[in-house]
Amino acid sequence: MIPSQTVKAPADRSGRRVSRRWTEPLGGTAARLASIARSMPEEESLCAQAELMKVLGDSGRLRILFALAKAELCVRDLEELLGASQSLLSHHLATLRAAGLVKGRREGRAIHYSLDDSHVGALLLLGYEHARERKS
Repeated sequence: MIPSQTVKAPADRSGRRVSRRWTEPLGGTAARLASIARSMPEEESLCAQAELMKVLGDSGRLRILFALAKAELCVRDLEELLGASQSLLSHHLATLRAAGLVKGRREGRAIHYSLDDSHVGALLLLGYEHARERKS
């Protein structure tokens, strides 16, 4: 949190002081903001992260990811576990694959899906914990 001090607002048009109080950051605001600006991710990275968040914004896809966090599963297993149709699951899995969140391994005619890497599991866990904290 940024330390601040309360200062009186400037006078209004009649010369009277406005009774409201304003908060003004202490220290070198310009230098602090320049430092923050330098540490911000590039626009391309922010757009990629926004696209990832869009993919994670669907509860059906999150259910698939949570299931795959527990075990490698094929579409038939996911159908039984989640009670969703094969076509819906295939559509969600294609979206998740395109986003780099899941990977598939062919075994005969079936493709077994798993999380792409440990970052995906960490994202799920952090999001879940954050949602639970806000709910309580």
